[in-house]
Amino acid sequence: MKHMPLYVALVLLAVTSASEAAADDGPGPFGVTVTAPATPETARVGALFAGGEHFCTASVVDSPHRDLIVTAAHCLDGGSGELTFVPGYRNGRAPYGGWRVTRSYLPDGWDEDSDVAFATVAGQRGAHLQDLVGGNRFSPGTATGATAVTVTGYPAARETPLRCTDKPVAHSRTQQRVACPDFSGGTSGSPWVNGDGDVVGVLGGHEQGGATADVSYSVVLGAKAAELYREAAN
Repeated sequence: MKHMPLYVALVLLAVTSASEAAADDGPGPFGVTVTAPATPETARVGALFAGGEHFCTASVVDSPHRDLIVTAAHCLDGGSGELTFVPGYRNGRAPYGGWRVTRSYLPDGWDEDSDVAFATVAGQRGAHLQDLVGGNRFSPGTATGATAVTVTGYPAARETPLRCTDKPVAHSRTQQRVACPDFSGGTSGSPWVNGDGDVVGVLGGHEQGGATADVSYSVVLGAKAAELYREAAN
């Protein structure tokens, strides 16, 4: 369960090393978790805050109104009060400001097979979030394992994001998984981005993202996710 309640103290496992095999369609190498560098791409990923603490991850997705983020449904359905999205958050700094969540879009009666959600954020001084940091395309219908994906997320015990690239595999007809070390509580909602810059998964789903830090899950994004995106985007 990678949505970590705010009152739980976390201990982050040490970053492990793995083979240096090159990862196609991603920064590589496969299965190695590192601190994500500050780049235009990682600026689109941010931490979700409630009560002054970050507890989940979200990312900016392309939309007509340019103020839309995607995360896991269980991140937005916990009664955490007012939420703020901080893109590119690092070491207590918010280089692109904090953006208040104004509305959440969750599947009706969501379960682990529909654990994806969207939220709109309030613009700032006439500016839109996507204009500031860009946004990734949300791409349901992509075959599991068609390419490698890069997962970027914020463990609750860290003040900098982690990143790992690997090829997802099918866990079931409705779930996919990826083997990336150290994606512990707080990384729920992390985007799975392929080499074309498309979000093809969102960390969540089975066991709310995974009961261990070394294997993470996502719903297989299909027609229901596409419908929810259209509702939130329009």
